[in-house]
Amino acid sequence: MRPLSEREIRACFVNCTKGEAKRLAVPRDLDTRPWDDLDFLGWQDPSSPGRAYLVAEHGDRLVGVALRRATAHAGHVRRSMCSFCLTTHPGDGVALMTARRAGGGTDSVGAYICTDLACSLYLRGKKDVGPGGRMPESLTLDEKIARTAGNVTGFLRKVTQ
Repeated sequence: MRPLSEREIRACFVNCTKGEAKRLAVPRDLDTRPWDDLDFLGWQDPSSPGRAYLVAEHGDRLVGVALRRATAHAGHVRRSMCSFCLTTHPGDGVALMTARRAGGGTDSVGAYICTDLACSLYLRGKKDVGPGGRMPESLTLDEKIARTAGNVTGFLRKVTQ
């Protein structure tokens, strides 16, 4: 992914108002992000653990989506799998995140996603999830990256339709 500015990030959100996009918490460490290793930019709102944001290239444009994280269940100890990168996490490492559809209305789209939105780093082995987090596969890294990008694109397509 190419490096993004705060202005580009705020301007690309499709499922919130301009005022909401102006007020959302953009990461302060944009200049130190590992852009070459990212397939999308994702972060949690530090002031509200129930909010997260995802920005990715979708077709020929940049698309940002505001997400809501479902409440974690107490005592949840089994492993869950991210629908983007297929990494498994124990406990609340994967959460149902929902996004309002673009254009308003009350419809929303949901997916089970790594809670920290670090799918790209798990995929490349740059962030460790622990034993059993990445299942052995015969796919190359490029094929895994393409699959993850396709999963993100599919989610964004549902949000922007």
